Amino acid sequence: MGKIQKILVHELVSQEIQNYIQEKDLQEGDKLPSVEEMTQMFGVGRSSLREALRYLEAIDIVRVENGKGIFVSDVHTFRFSGKVKFELERNYLLNTLDIRRALEGKAVELASKNITADQIKELELCLEQYQALKDSNRDTSQIDLAFHRYVIRAAHNPILETVMDSFSGLYEKFFNEPLGEKRLFDDTYPYHRTMFDAIALNDTEKALEEFNKMMDCIEDKIKKF
Repeated sequence: MGKIQKILVHELVSQEIQNYIQEKDLQEGDKLPSVEEMTQMFGVGRSSLREALRYLEAIDIVRVENGKGIFVSDVHTFRFSGKVKFELERNYLLNTLDIRRALEGKAVELASKNITADQIKELELCLEQYQALKDSNRDTSQIDLAFHRYVIRAAHNPILETVMDSFSGLYEKFFNEPLGEKRLFDDTYPYHRTMFDAIALNDTEKALEEFNKMMDCIEDKIKKF
């Protein structure tokens, strides 16, 4: 059974508004129902509806004109469906990254203190395979995921490992073609190496420093993509 992912109310409402526009075949400039009418239609509060409208206005799906109403701004197929999906995934990854920083950061800290000789060899082999795939321009997503799982295991904290496992459905979004790009985060490979070197030397401060550089690189790529 797959993990159930939390979806914010305004995200659901924004999708319902999109569905309404498509079902009614509304065109640019057509007027949508009022805020009061849509709260009744979708069974949500005014705050959730207004947040959804702010989001859709920011990505040019609707425009809100004070005293006049809410109007369709853009219904071009690609921009309408693709752009909304893209923006939702980008925000999703950024929000998940905050949790990843906290949980995996703790795993890196503990791994730098608790890693065994066998696990060092395991991680080193993983990095060699990662480099080989990268050099041959092949998909690195699964070896990247394996590396991070080895680090979590090296923390030797079963509770943390269980928490990370429960988080895996969200976590794996970073490795399964994020934003439609299989190799979006290949530039983070050097940080995998420097973080591993610090973990192997039991240098907690350096390991966390390199981990945070990696997370910063990922965040920057998501924001700029």
